[in-house]
Amino acid sequence: MSEEDKGYHLPTPDMNMFGARDDDQPATPGGPSGTMRFQDENTAPRPPSVAEQRARREAEEELAARQALAEGRAAGRRRVMIGAGVTVGVAALVGAWYLLATPQTVTASCTVAGTGSDANTVVSDQNCDPNYATSHGGHISNGFVFIPLVGGGFRQYHYYYGGTGAIGQRATGGSFTAPSNATVRTGSGQTIQRGGFGITGKTGGIGGGTGGS
Repeated sequence: MSEEDKGYHLPTPDMNMFGARDDDQPATPGGPSGTMRFQDENTAPRPPSVAEQRARREAEEELAARQALAEGRAAGRRRVMIGAGVTVGVAALVGAWYLLATPQTVTASCTVAGTGSDANTVVSDQNCDPNYATSHGGHISNGFVFIPLVGGGFRQYHYYYGGTGAIGQRATGGSFTAPSNATVRTGSGQTIQRGGFGITGKTGGIGGGTGGS
């Protein structure tokens, strides 16, 4: 064995060749290593960092922007709904006014007046025409047209409004009273009364008599 071999010794634990032993580790200040510490109720909270404050402000601004956008859209929908409701209301009002302003058209038939067997029989429209009556020696009184007969005397005629009945037939389903606010025309197309919303007046013929069907 050489001199160098004689001076060599195998390492032993007490020589600290493999590091310090577990029981020789220095104590960690503040408590054992690897443990967690919790704040108690007396510990003051840590103030937020600058980055945390900036992130919070950005989140609040984004939330406020979203709420403003949602409120703007809701207001727009309300305006659209209100506008649609107003439009519908105006359209309904205009439609109602149009119905009132548009006069009803009623057909008038000249009929025989009196209580005879031919009473209420439809005759030619000229028998109720005042011009025809006066040109043939007749006259008008209380809505009746009086036309002289060949043998003497007069025959009375008046208008029958609405209903049905051709010449030679008895008029039914109408009235001898002229309707108000209505346009009245004879079967031959002559307008004897114009009516409607704020429009009245007779343009020809005679007024309605009294009585019924």
